[in-house]
This record gives sequence, structure tokens and C-alpha cells, in this order.
Amino acid sequence: MSNLIPIERIERMILLIRGQKVMLDRDLADLYGVETRQLKRAVKRNKKRFPADFMFVLNNKETKMLVCHFGTPFNSYLGGAKPFVFTEYGILMLSSVLRSERAIQVNIQIMRTFTKLKKILYSNKMIMKKTDEMESKYDGKFRIVFDAIKKLMIPPEKAKRKIGFLRGDK
Repeated sequence: MSNLIPIERIERMILLIRGQKVMLDRDLADLYGVETRQLKRAVKRNKKRFPADFMFVLNNKETKMLVCHFGTPFNSYLGGAKPFVFTEYGILMLSSVLRSERAIQVNIQIMRTFTKLKKILYSNKMIMKKTDEMESKYDGKFRIVFDAIKKLMIPPEKAKRKIGFLRGDK
């Protein structure tokens, strides 16, 4: 059951909305093997477990952008049903509300995916930091080298010949 859902599939479902990594209600319902309305009903029955930093409802503008971005599969949201989006914490809470073995296993895979993404992000930040450190450390030394190369690229001035004839020249 540990490879119930490939991490790559979950990665494609993670979106960045309002500066947070989130997953849509319909994607989570699909992963959990339940209908979206079932998932929403369970959340509504347990509202206290889902504060704003765990789950939020998209506004009209965000919903329209979602529909435009993904096309027809999200047209059901235009009919009035607002999508719920869940942060990592909200997804963790879902397993306690849905109470199924599949929900537990799916949550484990989702948490592993979020952890993998955090490691990648951290790794990229460290690479950028090292690059910046090297650039600032070696910038002065390389400037001297580049200045020397530029000087070598300038052709030497030729001695100017005087115009006219000098006596004794042929």
C-alpha cells in the first residue's frame, strides 16, 4: 500500500494559490476514492478542524483563473460550487475526518510528496546561497583578471610616421 499513488501524480496536483502550496477538493476526493461532495460534507461537519490556514474557499476571481488555466475539467466550479483548497495541515486533518484505511495511506503519500518538495526547495536555496557567496568572494579577483585581459586585447599604438620626406631618405 505504500506505493498506492505515485508521488509524481500527487506533485502535479499541488498548486500555488495565495502563496501557499495547496490541493483542490476534487483532486483529494479522487485520491481518497470518494466523491467531492462527500469530502466537502465531511469538512463542513467538522468545521472546527479546518481553520483558515488549513483550508479556504476560492473566491470568484481565483475560481475563474483556475477554470481558464485548466480548461473544461473545472467548469463544474462555474455553476456556483466553490472549490475548497487544502494546505498541508488541512490535508493531514482530512485523514481524521474521512476515517478510512485508504485516507490514511493516501495522506502518507501526500505528506511524503510535500516533504520531497520541501527538500528540493531547500536544496535550491542552498545552491543559490553558495553561488552568491562565491560570486561576492571571487568577484574582486576576477575583475583584476578581466581588466588584464581587456588591456591585452587593445592593440599597441604604432609609432606615427611623419608626413613628408626627410632629407637623406630615399
